[in-house]
Amino acid sequence: MSIAYWCIVVGALLPYANIGVAKMRSPYNNRFPRAHEKYRGLALRAYGAQENSFEAFPFFAVAVLVASGGSAHVVDPLLNSLALAWVVTRLAYSAVYLLDQPTARSLIWFVGVGLTLSILTMPAWHG
Repeated sequence: MSIAYWCIVVGALLPYANIGVAKMRSPYNNRFPRAHEKYRGLALRAYGAQENSFEAFPFFAVAVLVASGGSAHVVDPLLNSLALAWVVTRLAYSAVYLLDQPTARSLIWFVGVGLTLSILTMPAWHG
């Protein structure tokens, strides 16, 4: 399996890491696991990071699948590099979200979207 495909796996797991922080830092009640209105501070930011991770992931996953032609065995160093860069930006995004750095968070978000768009359009310009 290519590195880019492993990046899809990591991207799929990132939201769960974020919500784990939220649940550890709040009065979590498993009877009502979606009752996030009690989240404050770090827990609320972790919840926001989780939500954004779920929003960003499908676009990234589809982009990798399109760029690889749907083959897990495609070895394209550029695709792998861009996918790894996306994972790094998503990790950085979560970190600055948790650290309450909204300007850095927005800038990193734009970089991640740019990477996803670059991956998605690879078939058109890398051919």
